[in-house]
Amino acid sequence: MTATEHEAHDSPVLVIRPPSRSRISARLNELWASRELVVFLTWRNVLVRYKQTVLGVAWAMLQPFFLMVVFTIAFGRLAKIPSDGIPYPVFSYAALLPWTFFSSSLTQSANSLVGSSNLLSKVYFPRLAIPFSVVLAALADLAAAFVVLLGMMGWYGIWPTSWAILTLPLLVLLAVITALGIGLTLAALNVLYRDVQYVVPFLAQLWLFATPVVYPASLVHNDTLRLLLGLNPMAGVVEGFRWALLGTSPGPGWMLALSTAIALLLFVVGLLTFGRMERRFADSV
Repeated sequence: MTATEHEAHDSPVLVIRPPSRSRISARLNELWASRELVVFLTWRNVLVRYKQTVLGVAWAMLQPFFLMVVFTIAFGRLAKIPSDGIPYPVFSYAALLPWTFFSSSLTQSANSLVGSSNLLSKVYFPRLAIPFSVVLAALADLAAAFVVLLGMMGWYGIWPTSWAILTLPLLVLLAVITALGIGLTLAALNVLYRDVQYVVPFLAQLWLFATPVVYPASLVHNDTLRLLLGLNPMAGVVEGFRWALLGTSPGPGWMLALSTAIALLLFVVGLLTFGRMERRFADSV
């Protein structure tokens, strides 16, 4: 055996294996170890979203603003839907903030793996990084739209006056967890069944009216319906945003607790579904 053959024979061999399907902690640890990649992909998604656009970041502000105008005319003026004593424009826009973030995250994360097929088939990295980076990039739109809400609150003379405003970061985190939980499942399914991408916009439209965006949760008096409303994780987020920012009363209370439990459950299910189907991504994408 020559010296070259001997060195090649003794050189270490690195074998990359996916984490166990059942070990969620292993997948999250692998993702954390690749956090610089997640940051890079997140920044890339933000740049791509605003590159070569006329409106740029203003689109993130205009989309919920125009929806607010439509909802104010249709539901606030014509349908006379109550708004818990808050001017309807601010009432609806405060709910559209987390909802627009959730809807955008859902649509983009569902298409994220298919859109990154060139990466999936060429190099190994934690596949979770792709949908995670898409959802995190959507936070930039949420921050931009939040500036408009502050202006509207100042116009109507509404300012947070209680400690509830301190819970806002936790409510944003809950929205992120909800979007990730459902987005991971949809992203994995979309790799194998491409018609999922056509179902997601319709699902988002139905979900909008199942969430107290255009109406307050206090309008639902039936106990069974209130329970079903609480099973919607975005219901707790939306009501929490209004409570934290606008001081609506009563607070989300049990609805927020139930929504949190459901969001965590969806997140775990999303991780398990993603892990079970991950082995087939490179072959199917």
